[in-house]
Amino acid sequence: MTIHPVFETFELAQQHIKNRTVVAPMSRASATLQGVPTAAMHAYYENFARGGFGIIISEGLYTDNIASQAYPHQPGLVTPEQTDNWASLAAKIKSHGALFIAQLMHAGAISQHLQHTQAPSVIEPLGRKLRSYGGGDGPFPIPAAMSVPDIKAVIAGYVASAQRAALAGFAGIEIHAANGYLLDQFLTDYTNLRDDDYGGTILNRFRIIAEIIAGIKKAVPANFIIGLRLSEGKVNNYTYRWAAGAATAAAILEEVNKAAPSYVHISAEGGTWDTVGFYTTGESLTGMAKRIANKPVIANGGLHDLTIAKRVIEEGHADFIALGKAALANPDWPTHVSNGIPTRDFEHVMGEPFPPVAEADVLV
Repeated sequence: MTIHPVFETFELAQQHIKNRTVVAPMSRASATLQGVPTAAMHAYYENFARGGFGIIISEGLYTDNIASQAYPHQPGLVTPEQTDNWASLAAKIKSHGALFIAQLMHAGAISQHLQHTQAPSVIEPLGRKLRSYGGGDGPFPIPAAMSVPDIKAVIAGYVASAQRAALAGFAGIEIHAANGYLLDQFLTDYTNLRDDDYGGTILNRFRIIAEIIAGIKKAVPANFIIGLRLSEGKVNNYTYRWAAGAATAAAILEEVNKAAPSYVHISAEGGTWDTVGFYTTGESLTGMAKRIANKPVIANGGLHDLTIAKRVIEEGHADFIALGKAALANPDWPTHVSNGIPTRDFEHVMGEPFPPVAEADVLV
C-alpha cells in the first residue's frame, strides 16, 4: 500500500520523527497571569501528541520579564515555576512519541498589553491592538529604540529560556523571527532605521538572530533542536512582502545558512503556501530555504489539503507540513487521515483563546 509522504519518517538533528506532520504554534491566551501553563493547556497539547502528530510546536513563550511579553495570559519560560510546569507537560508529550518544541518569542513593539515597549527604532506600529488578547483595541504605543545593551539583554533572555527548555525536557526550541514580532522588526526595512551594527544591510539586520542562534548553540546539548521561523507577512500587516522579492529572500537565507539552525519554518502569514509562497521566478520561498539554507524546512498554510501537501514534499519544497486551523479542528488529524477517517471542518470558535483557568487549577 502506498504511504502518503506526510506519514514517512524523518531524522532531524539526530532525533527520529515518526511522520512529517507538525502542529503549528498558535497563541491561546490561556496561561495564568504568572505565565504558567494551566490544566486546559496540558490537555490541549497532549491531545495533539495522542492524535499522532510527529512534532508539536508550542505557542510563543516570552523570554524575559523586561519587555518580551505579548499579552497578559501568555505563557513564559523564564521562572522556575514555569519551567517545572512545562517539564511535567513535556514528559506527557514524549510518552506519546511526539517531539515537543518550545517557540521562544519577544513581542517588541507589538505587545498587546505593555505600555513601555522596545523595538529597533522609534516607529509607531501599524494596525491596532486585539481586544481578545487583553490589549483593548487602540493603537500600539510608540516603542523606545533599543540600545546595544538592550539588544544584548534580549539575546541573553533567549539563551536562558533555551537552557530552561532543555532542562524541562523539550526536544528543542524555535526562534520566532516572523509575523511582525521583535526579531522580524529587526529584519524589516520600515521598522529598522538603525545605522549601527544592527541596522542597514541584511547582514546587520539579521545579526541579532545570528547571535541568538550562536549563543543557544553554546548553551544546550549537541542534539538539541534549534529552529528558526521566518515570514514576509505580519500579524499587523498581512500584505507586506520583502521589497526585492526573491533577491531579498535569497540574501536573508544566505545569512540563515551561515547561522545554521537545525531547521527553517516558513510561515504563510496572510494566505496559504500556494497563494503567497511563490515568487515571479517560479520558486517557492520554502524551496529557496531548502536550497540556500540547506536545512530541513517546515511549510504551512492550507496544507491539510493532501494533494498540496504531497506536492510540497515530493517536489522538494519542504520536509514537513505544519497545520494550524486543521489541527485545532482535528487534534487527531494524523491518526484519522492515515486510517481514512473523515476529518472535521474548522469553525471560528475553535480559534478563540481559551477562557483563563482558575489559579487553583494550575498543574505544578
